[in-house]
Amino acid sequence: MSIAILVMLNGCSSLPEVNYLEPVLDQPQKTTSAKPTINNGKGELSTSKAQALMRQRWKTSGAGLANMQALAALEEAVTGSPLIAGNQVTLLFDGPQTMNAMMTAIRQAKDHIHLETYIFDQDELGLEFARLLIEKQQAGVEVNIIYDSVGTIGTPQFFFDNMKAAGIHLMEFNPVNPTKLQGPWSPNRRDHRKILIVDGEVAFTGGVNISASYANSSLFRSKSKNPDKIGWRDTHIQITGPAVAALQWIFLETWINVDDKPPADRLYFPALKNQGNKMVRVLASEPESNPAIYKAYLLAIQEARNSIHITSAYFVPDAQILKALIAAAKRGVDVKIIMPGVTDSGLVFHAGQSFYDEMLAGGIKVYQLNTSVLHAKTAVIDQVWSTVGSTNIDTRSFLHNKEVNVVVIDTEFAIAMENAFKEDLRLSTEVTLETWQQRPAMIKLKEWLARRLEYWL
Repeated sequence: MSIAILVMLNGCSSLPEVNYLEPVLDQPQKTTSAKPTINNGKGELSTSKAQALMRQRWKTSGAGLANMQALAALEEAVTGSPLIAGNQVTLLFDGPQTMNAMMTAIRQAKDHIHLETYIFDQDELGLEFARLLIEKQQAGVEVNIIYDSVGTIGTPQFFFDNMKAAGIHLMEFNPVNPTKLQGPWSPNRRDHRKILIVDGEVAFTGGVNISASYANSSLFRSKSKNPDKIGWRDTHIQITGPAVAALQWIFLETWINVDDKPPADRLYFPALKNQGNKMVRVLASEPESNPAIYKAYLLAIQEARNSIHITSAYFVPDAQILKALIAAAKRGVDVKIIMPGVTDSGLVFHAGQSFYDEMLAGGIKVYQLNTSVLHAKTAVIDQVWSTVGSTNIDTRSFLHNKEVNVVVIDTEFAIAMENAFKEDLRLSTEVTLETWQQRPAMIKLKEWLARRLEYWL
């Protein structure tokens, strides 16, 4: 592709400018009289009950109750999504722990199973997962699956045909083959979400795909330094409580928009009681649509007072995110980013490294995880705002993909996230500006090219 074509394409789509958001985010906001909306399983909480809950959960926050209320209200304003109270949120690390939890939930399913995934490989783990889903379908549990066409491009069609023959309902999102499409062919649009919902009562989301890459643990929290097999490093969450309904809506919206009719009539929205004390915000982004997750990230970074700790599998920030991170570092915020030292995607890997000079010169501390492929997409800010999801901090995720992230505003959960971040730091190597600038000119050229091509591939 010629440089002229690339320049022309570059004007076709862009992320919103900072002043596009409402309220304006040119400068970090201070305090505001606005209060966030909080829902639970019975609907919106009254002002007095919401205030009592916020005092209970945020009174020990280092940011202060007033600032936390202001941040939550601003985040609601820019994303359009309320906080949902009464949830239990469990962190799951790496493949084995995540797969065990998901398979346990599937075995206990009584009514329906909804699975949305980017990758569903036909390997040992994928076959085991498929066999379990087929068993549940044949036992009378309705199984509906959305899988991405690009993400499963290496998976044989008969793998999905076998599940379909067993009665499972499958939907291929945005088929690569244009003859299978009902609408226009847009190969850049991808469903990168990872969602599992069982009986409308328990949900999972995060970065973990269904692939043998997750058959083994990484070295995360392992005493062994030389295991025979090292799996990918990733983070997922399990949710019970009222927020499950929000993830159910996200799944069904995709199904209906593509298939034009809902799945069979089942109890998709049972009455959900409070299961825990976590307040969460469930955010979904659509291709070329309202980038709610991007807005939430940008706002949280701009509002940060003490620390920004990001773990990012594919980090290729746009100008606004990069500017906000450097501004945070310059005002004294401890900005640390863990990025991959080894990767499954050379293009994105080199595109991300092309930002190291700017990041390091701007005061951002960069670390590389070299022990295993890093696939986690998480952040924890000021030890109170955390997010886990499918979204990478790159233009592709923010602009072209279907993504889902859960924001948890809770000190207890944030401490658990910080502990995980510290463990990843222990296994990572810090990159310094002096050593980085000594890399060969050929590597710099490769990074320059990757940075300009990553957006389109």
